[in-house]
Amino acid sequence: MNHPKSRIAGMLTHQCPVCRESSIYVNPRVYTFIDLGKMHASCPVCKTNLVPETGFYFGAAYVSWGLTVALWVSVLVALKVLDALGWIEFGFLTHPATFLTVGMVATIVFFPYMFRVSRGIWAYMFVKK
Repeated sequence: MNHPKSRIAGMLTHQCPVCRESSIYVNPRVYTFIDLGKMHASCPVCKTNLVPETGFYFGAAYVSWGLTVALWVSVLVALKVLDALGWIEFGFLTHPATFLTVGMVATIVFFPYMFRVSRGIWAYMFVKK
């Protein structure tokens, strides 16, 4: 099968893990909170079963946890770089409120995307035709 996207691009754009032509979500827009987790039961294009069993996507919580840890490490690195450039004053032990505030804001802003990407990564690991 000729795939229009790579596996990584398919994961990041929430495409079907088999055909990579259709979104696995009913509403492909990420920041629509009403339909955030609503998925197709099967791919509209290739008819692959996207929900092989009840509770299948509970395992995506582990992927989401890993993405959240990566986000918080990225926030810490960004704050340390901004401190090294002299743009802000930041020390992990001397300015914990800055780290927590920026980390929480980043988590809230990126939550919908990380939620969907974690399910997409989980589907790419386990859903096969």
